[in-house]
Amino acid sequence: MAGNRKIFEEVGSAGAAKVTAGGMIATAPSGARGAVRVWLMVIFALVAVMIAIGGLTRLTDSGLSITEWNPVMGALPPMSEADWAAEFGKYQASPQGQIVNAQMSLAAFKQIFWWEWGHRELGRLIGLVWAVGFGLLTLTRRVPAGWAPRLWGLGVLIGLQGAIGWWMVASGLTGQMTSVASYRLAVHLGGAFTIYGFIAWWVFLLGRSETDLLTARRSGERKLYGLSTGVMHLLFVQIILGALVAGIDAGRNYPTWPDMNGAFFPADAFDGPGVPLWANPGVVQFVHRLVGYLLFAFGIVAWNRGRKSAYQATRQAFHMMLGMMLVQVALGIFTALSAAQLHMAITHQIGAVILWVLVIRARHLSAYPIQGSIRKGTA
Repeated sequence: MAGNRKIFEEVGSAGAAKVTAGGMIATAPSGARGAVRVWLMVIFALVAVMIAIGGLTRLTDSGLSITEWNPVMGALPPMSEADWAAEFGKYQASPQGQIVNAQMSLAAFKQIFWWEWGHRELGRLIGLVWAVGFGLLTLTRRVPAGWAPRLWGLGVLIGLQGAIGWWMVASGLTGQMTSVASYRLAVHLGGAFTIYGFIAWWVFLLGRSETDLLTARRSGERKLYGLSTGVMHLLFVQIILGALVAGIDAGRNYPTWPDMNGAFFPADAFDGPGVPLWANPGVVQFVHRLVGYLLFAFGIVAWNRGRKSAYQATRQAFHMMLGMMLVQVALGIFTALSAAQLHMAITHQIGAVILWVLVIRARHLSAYPIQGSIRKGTA
């Protein structure tokens, strides 16, 4: 009888059963997870806008309009005509100002200045939101147990991203450089998507209780999780390649599809003076397209397995991922055919942001599936 009793102990009366502890985070003050999640979602939205504005800053050739890095005093724009004249003079002394825009007027300079200033100002705002939010959450002891290192790490990444941004800009202010080094642009964009990815993952985690996550983890679909992780990594590589394409305006050189100016591989790729492969427009554009095809094929494989998941939320997540992949492929093709016109190029970049989040969500639900009800049809 004692053996039989053990079989039913977990579903017996409250007095007989032991309640499993929810973990350290579950013991934090009430509402802590929700408060941290809201704060992260604000940063999440700001980073999304930051990526879009960064893309517009690059596409409008505005990134070198501010030739100094002044994190504090640079928050104030020119306040008088004398200030504007001084700022314009610094730009005119830069390689881009002398070689590309020697005939630029002050009015035209103001247009590119505001793009770069807005980009930097938004970066400062993100840093401020992190610092104020983390400070208040810490003082009120609402940081869930075990989460402080992650949130500190987020602050470090945000600060590092600002430094990388200046490292990128500085590459276009010396010698004969009239634009930033494309590999530095790729590092900068990669940093932004890394920050965005961490925040997205944490927001998904904080949207559920620790007890729920511990239970869901036992039902995780390991093979599906592995596939979605592979899609995520390959998508990150594709995003970096996209930055290299944008950094050297390679998208404007081959406005045809599926061929590249009539050839599978551009015939003129190595006609010019020797340049690194990562700065060769033909090579970079070709690899970007090739990885795009590979990513789409890999996405179909992951979706095919995801659609067979036992959990409705997981199946829907993979449907959404593949749907956005189809949209992104179409946007990529139209961007190429338009020779990377501004509106198409920035829409393509925004599409990458959306796809990045959807892939991370599908990966999250592979690891922590939402338990549904067969009776309600939500399994």
